[in-house]
Amino acid sequence: MNPSANILHVSRVTPSTSDSSDSLTLPLTFFDLHWFKLHPVERVIFYRITDATRAFFDSVLVPNLKTSLSSTLSHYLPLAGKLVWDPLDENPSIVYSPNDDVSFTVAESDSDFSRLTDNEPFSATELHPLVPKLQVSDDSASAVSFQVTLFPNQGFCIGVSAHHAVLDGKTTTNFLKAWAHTCKQPNHSLPQDLIPSYDRTVIKGPPGIDTLLLNSWHSFSKMLAGGKEPENPKSLKLLPSPEMDPETVRFTFELTPEDIQTLRERVIRESSDSKQLRLSTFVITFSYIFVSLIRARGGDPNRSVGYKFAVDCRYLIVDPPIPSSYFGNCVSGVARNSLTAATFNGEEGFLTAARFVSDSVEELDENVAWKIPELLKTYAATPVGSQDLSVAGSTRFGVYGLDFGWGRPEKVVIVSIDQGAISMAESRDGSGGVEVGFSLKKQEMDVLIDLLRDGLKN
Repeated sequence: MNPSANILHVSRVTPSTSDSSDSLTLPLTFFDLHWFKLHPVERVIFYRITDATRAFFDSVLVPNLKTSLSSTLSHYLPLAGKLVWDPLDENPSIVYSPNDDVSFTVAESDSDFSRLTDNEPFSATELHPLVPKLQVSDDSASAVSFQVTLFPNQGFCIGVSAHHAVLDGKTTTNFLKAWAHTCKQPNHSLPQDLIPSYDRTVIKGPPGIDTLLLNSWHSFSKMLAGGKEPENPKSLKLLPSPEMDPETVRFTFELTPEDIQTLRERVIRESSDSKQLRLSTFVITFSYIFVSLIRARGGDPNRSVGYKFAVDCRYLIVDPPIPSSYFGNCVSGVARNSLTAATFNGEEGFLTAARFVSDSVEELDENVAWKIPELLKTYAATPVGSQDLSVAGSTRFGVYGLDFGWGRPEKVVIVSIDQGAISMAESRDGSGGVEVGFSLKKQEMDVLIDLLRDGLKN
């Protein structure tokens, strides 16, 4: 199968700001620099409309999406701007100038919409034509790009590529909620919680943290270049993405609230100190997935394994408080490495994982930003070839509430986990369950699916 999307046209969408002289410059904070060189975060949001004809797509759907996007960008001007790094500046900045715009691609696909939205494995390459490219060069980088793709008489999807140094998952979903709100209710003003805050003064960190992060990226780039100094130390080009194995498949696994409670009760039953553990939905889900992936990989039981996950500091930092509508990255991380696969292969493997993950969550506090230097050391000390689990997305984002006027999404996927991660989102039915997205070689995926399903029977 050679998946493709027929590109119908590519246009530019400008903010519909009433003041054409508006301009804005936002220097990157240390939270932004933490993710500075990583590949874009790519999402695809599917909507089922069985009577979605080409005529309806061209005359109604696309015009409404473009008009509402223009209106929403007037509140989110940095998304139409560019990431630049002036030779005289210490840090890169996001700069919006009048008449800046975003790329908006319109396409049509003959792929099977149902296959891409069902919870059965399919080739990961089928998602890639649905994601727009993000323009990145040495001198500048786009913040976002968009693509709308029609599946005739099946539905459509919205693809988003977002530069991780410009915005995190919370900011991205806030923007998408604002866009959906404007598209569905064009004559209503945005709710206050969807109007972004650009106040950078609320971001406080340890002295010298910006330099430390930029030096870390410089050292990493130098290592990838075989020890050679980069030709342009202020290049905005991202790290190269590894080539994806053509045998890679995608799969979404859903844990119902009953499944999560069953796993929670198993930890309580097997543990003598369960009252000291934080057995949240995240801890239970992440621990179960972590153990299942280790067992699905098989191989040397003494091999190194580890995990890392992001934490939204908006919920942790209280002095000064950071508003939930803060624009940009406000995400740090947690990491554990140099663990051994055998630790999690025995009968108490799941309980052991839950203890590790619970401890990692308990260690989070309002000083999380001050712990970033230690976090960088942990990243650097990760053994080569270690099986590491990282997670994209969150059950807190509410992505299944993104109604642009044609109903709730049929499916939301994070395409960029093909680079080595899982994704998490709330269940579509709003029951309190969790959707977990995987991208693995088919043979390993087949083993994993059996493990995930069988593990809920015990």
